[in-house]
Amino acid sequence: MKILVPVKRVIDYNVKVRVRPDGAGVDIANVRMSMNPFDEIAVEEAVRQKEAGVATEVIAVSAGVTQAQETLRTALAIGADRAILIESNEDLQPLAVAKLLKALIDREQPSLVILGKQAIHDDSNQTGQMLAALAGLPQATFASKVVVGDGMATVSREVDGGAETLSLKLPAVVTTDLRLNEPRYVTLPNIMKAKKKPLETLKPEDLGVDVSPRLKMLKVGEPPKRSAGVKVADVKTLAEKLKTEAKVL
Repeated sequence: MKILVPVKRVIDYNVKVRVRPDGAGVDIANVRMSMNPFDEIAVEEAVRQKEAGVATEVIAVSAGVTQAQETLRTALAIGADRAILIESNEDLQPLAVAKLLKALIDREQPSLVILGKQAIHDDSNQTGQMLAALAGLPQATFASKVVVGDGMATVSREVDGGAETLSLKLPAVVTTDLRLNEPRYVTLPNIMKAKKKPLETLKPEDLGVDVSPRLKMLKVGEPPKRSAGVKVADVKTLAEKLKTEAKVL
């Protein structure tokens, strides 16, 4: 059983993001980059499935610039067996990434695709759902527990009303939530081993996918600064301010 794990290179979550002076995007020059935390959870879960004897191979895949090889090497150090980079300098939007992953599913025929529920740099939360729709596969999002066996995946997930459990027939697509697991610490010996693991590089045209952007970013700006709080004399004044200033009815 193969597990395909898409991973994304994003600005490290410890870095304070700065908007470029022209408002065209965020400044990534000389900024530390790392694997998207939700994708790191996905890699960990796939590796655990292999260690449990459920999976036979874990394939990490990323789409983006050449430097995404570093992210894939991290996935290999965690325990993935091989990696595929779909190299492109385009601004890859969720639909384009989903189409690329669909093409890889057709080629690799994995039984399970596990990916992070969203990327922390844009919070789109779209790629997993789009991929499932394009591939015609059952899906379970925001997974907090995954059990695979007998051609089925049982996924526990948190919803607004509490929790629910879904049973999916494989192949399927699962997106991970923070509570699924805690990724392991990558050791130096495993980092060295990762350098010897195979990493294949493809282009979008090799997969027959057009990744031209369909959305245009008009402007990026800093969030408005919070104004200082004020003290009120009594409950009556508080109620009046909530009604008139906070727009609470």
